[in-house]
Amino acid sequence: MSAPGPATTTSRGTASLVALCATLLLATLLQGPLVGLLDAPTVRTGATVFVAICVQALPFLVLGTLLSGVLAAWVSPAVLRRVLPTRPALAVPVAGAAGLVLPGCECASVPVARRLIGQGVPEAAACAFLLAAPAINPVVLVATAVAFPDHPEMVGARLLGSAATAVGVGWLLTRVGRPGWIPARLRHPPPDDGTPRWAVFSETVRHDVVDAGGFLVLGGLAAAAFTVLVPRSWVDGLAGHVVLAVAVMALLAVLLALCSEADAFVAASLSALPLLPRLVFLVVGPAVDVKLVALQAGTFGRAFALRFAPLTFVVAVSCAVLAGLLVFGGTG
Repeated sequence: MSAPGPATTTSRGTASLVALCATLLLATLLQGPLVGLLDAPTVRTGATVFVAICVQALPFLVLGTLLSGVLAAWVSPAVLRRVLPTRPALAVPVAGAAGLVLPGCECASVPVARRLIGQGVPEAAACAFLLAAPAINPVVLVATAVAFPDHPEMVGARLLGSAATAVGVGWLLTRVGRPGWIPARLRHPPPDDGTPRWAVFSETVRHDVVDAGGFLVLGGLAAAAFTVLVPRSWVDGLAGHVVLAVAVMALLAVLLALCSEADAFVAASLSALPLLPRLVFLVVGPAVDVKLVALQAGTFGRAFALRFAPLTFVVAVSCAVLAGLLVFGGTG
């Protein structure tokens, strides 16, 4: 298929400009009704929730992407490979603990895990790091503490549930994983394309900010809509059925695909729900969501993603529930 020519590009640009002008003209003509609509109490409440979530989460999101860029540019996966034990069963918890000191967002952890596998790290250990790095790093834990000032125990519960998920999935892969799940070509180091490190840093940060920022907006809008559109009786009913609330929040985490540096603020805004379902949301999100499944399928192959995602989902929900019951002494 040939690339679009100048005429095509010009016509697209003209169409976009016409659409923008038409939108502005329509907004001007309907200024009165729009002002009345936006001044409604429901809209004001939703806007307040949305802005509060975005303003609180944005600094942590930016800090997380900056650290992710530093790791991608200047920290080689060989550093982690050298400290890992050779036995997969011992390498898994060490790789999981590395998430505390080597932070990264969900998107960045996938290529790091791919490079670890290429350098000879056991696949189970690489997957444990993939799950731990975006879930238990210091930026995420501090963001969780800021989002839940009245419930500091949420930090410990999130750390316990996410760490157990990473190690549990890793250990399960040592037992049930098969070499055919990941293509053999990935067991060789990827070639160095010679890209300067500052270029790698800037491109990683640019990509992560745009990607994570978009999902933050989506999460803020979803939380605002939940606050103003869902009837209070429904929320009370969901809060009274913890099992249903856990299932809903787990599926919501998969669909929203929020950045782990920002998801705590969305969970905190759903204050009508008990702590346990919100903990499930925080543990499941960094481990498995629609964005991660697509990224893992593109990196490791569809056969791996179709097996890894359901396994991770079940383990994450189970570990979150157990961690919540242990830390909260109940559903919270």
